[in-house]
Amino acid sequence: MGERIVVAMSGGVDSSVAAALLKEQGYEVVGVGLRLADRPKVESFHRGCCAPRDLADARAVASKLGIPFYVMDVRESFRRSVIDSFISEYASGRTPVPCIACNQVVKFDYLAERARGVGAECLATGHYARIVEASGRLALARSADREKDQTYFLFGMTQAQIAHTLFPLGDIEKKRTRAIARELGLPTADKPESQEICFVPEDDYRAFLRSEAPDIDRPGAIFDMAGHRLGSHPGVTHFTVGQRKGLRLGGGGAHYVIGLEADTATVVVGERSDLERESFLAERISWSIPVEGDEKRLSVQVRHRQRAVPCRVAPRDDGAAEVFPEDPAALGAVPPGQAAVFYDGDVLQGGGWVA
Repeated sequence: MGERIVVAMSGGVDSSVAAALLKEQGYEVVGVGLRLADRPKVESFHRGCCAPRDLADARAVASKLGIPFYVMDVRESFRRSVIDSFISEYASGRTPVPCIACNQVVKFDYLAERARGVGAECLATGHYARIVEASGRLALARSADREKDQTYFLFGMTQAQIAHTLFPLGDIEKKRTRAIARELGLPTADKPESQEICFVPEDDYRAFLRSEAPDIDRPGAIFDMAGHRLGSHPGVTHFTVGQRKGLRLGGGGAHYVIGLEADTATVVVGERSDLERESFLAERISWSIPVEGDEKRLSVQVRHRQRAVPCRVAPRDDGAAEVFPEDPAALGAVPPGQAAVFYDGDVLQGGGWVA
């Protein structure tokens, strides 16, 4: 029997195949599912990561593969690091990325520590990412399947975490993952992709915020860039910078959300060109490969599905960095609270949070 590996099994086809590939390679595989949050009694609410039905699917896959499977209750950690942060970010007029916080705190910190506690050498997941060496350090690199690449969500991984992590799917495409699952007869082979926030019922984050924080919405006014009042709104949590739909301002051309001021319950709108920023600040930067000198030319990505845009990055002494996109129009909206992730070619250099 080879060394022991803990695989985070979410009940989807990706983590199922990751476990299967590692078992095929001779590892002693132990599957672990995470109980992240209490679920409301909504029949259709089962497509998020680690929902009850997903854990049942993961258990069925483990049984098919002949590996042990355990469920770890991480509700307290998940509530504190992901859900509470999600609520406070929206209340502050920011747009959070909860999957990043989940990866950083729950999976590659909390779960990885417990994996070592049961004698596992590494934690493996079904993320589409590769581990490489660059500039004498370990780093993440984009996966072979560019459409599925998930390095954007993993920028906070430390050197120690990368060294004790495996990404079995990094070198294959999603269609091959499906094919392997079918060849092995795994019950998740044709399971649909999950696109929802795992703890938000019916993909309605506004209803979730109201249920968790009934006083979170404060009605306010919508102004244009010149300070003219154009209308009213039910609360800044209903908007994100760059949003066009749902403003209900009538005619007069398209309006885009340019800024949100939570303290005054103000929404500022403008034209598409008003979203372009010559520079922005990214704070709380985690560097996999530190920038040498005053600045470096890299590419920046501020949304998961966005194409990375060339930029200059100038780190500051306070752990933040000034980012100067070469083509602000190509970058588009830069919502506060989103992750700004930096690449040199395919290799992830680091990332932080749009201030």
